Amino acid sequence: MTETLGPQQAAVDDTSSTWHRILCKVGLVYLFSRLCVLAGAAIVAVELQADINQVKGIPNVPFPDPHIAGRPLPSSALAPISDVLASWDGIWYLRIVRDGYPRHVQEHVTYFVTDARAAFFPAYPMLVRAVDKILPGGDTLAALFSNFILGAIAIFLLGVMARQLYGEQVAAKAMVLGAMFPGSFVLSFAYTEALLLVVAMGCLWCLMSKRWVWAGVLAALGTATRPNGLALVLACAVASFLAIRNERDWRSLAAPILAPAGFIAFQLWLGQHTGEAGVWFRVQAEAWGEGASYGLTAVRKTFEAFAHPLTSSTNVITAASVMTMLLMLYFLWVKRLPLPMVAYTAGILALMLVPNTVTARPRFLYTAFPLFISAAAYLHEDRRDWWPYVIGACSAGLVTLTALYGVFGAIP
Repeated sequence: MTETLGPQQAAVDDTSSTWHRILCKVGLVYLFSRLCVLAGAAIVAVELQADINQVKGIPNVPFPDPHIAGRPLPSSALAPISDVLASWDGIWYLRIVRDGYPRHVQEHVTYFVTDARAAFFPAYPMLVRAVDKILPGGDTLAALFSNFILGAIAIFLLGVMARQLYGEQVAAKAMVLGAMFPGSFVLSFAYTEALLLVVAMGCLWCLMSKRWVWAGVLAALGTATRPNGLALVLACAVASFLAIRNERDWRSLAAPILAPAGFIAFQLWLGQHTGEAGVWFRVQAEAWGEGASYGLTAVRKTFEAFAHPLTSSTNVITAASVMTMLLMLYFLWVKRLPLPMVAYTAGILALMLVPNTVTARPRFLYTAFPLFISAAAYLHEDRRDWWPYVIGACSAGLVTLTALYGVFGAIP
């Protein structure tokens, strides 16, 4: 006897089937976005290999120092692209994977000594070290594979959150934006943003579903991953305040209490490990020249980009990041999100703009992922005709950005 499905069950099955098809299509978009990054990295690899060959062909010119613009030249013809994907910050994280943290940080430490790796947080190197024990091929492959998987999880979680707030069609656009946004190149580099995105999304999901302890634990992982993970502390504090004010839910305090534990634990451990309390702050100031400009650096570089166009790729990237941030903040103003999400976004953007040296960048803006949800809602409901142009610009930007800073030395 054939069982006939009721209207409600049929609607549920149809919704599930639609969501499954959306995820399959987005999966293909994610793969395409990674190919865009590989194309940009290939441009860098070819350029660097050409530089090597040119220098080798000049008599009486010694082979240059292997570190140019903070990253190694391709080490062999077999792995030039992986060398690019493990460049810049990836070099430092892989040094931690291989050698751990320094036992002592020299006085007046500079960027050119390995002691400077004390400026980088431990969660990602710990993950890579664990994956390296399971996956054959070495720690570089483990780092890149980990981020490929973390990136896919982050795109999926972005869709789940957008679906809950605005429905499946907005969720589809949010996931495509997340995959194709130029700053998403970090999902294919040996960087920490992919891990931060996954734990941050998990934390905000737990905050919205009032799983306070889990939210605090995930936030603690975030604050042990990157300095801007501290934005999760603000999100937890806002969520707890709302829960106490509206429902007298004092259990919510678990989230903001646990949230900074990762940052604090790392600072205490590093101080004990090196024998110097507060050494992380000294390395940041001495090796990386970091200070506070409270947004003035971003404003100055943006004006310089317009006043003297095409003279500095770093200024162009900064200006593009600032303009994109303002546009996406407008989307956020029009399409409101839950306050914990807004608080997290505000924290990320503030921590992006405050530093004096490295300011507005696509990869920092990318970690403010709630902006993609509000942007997707705006583009779906108010400006559907913009969508093809937005995706076209993102695709071109993803390839160009990957190649631009690699070839011309713009700070990523």
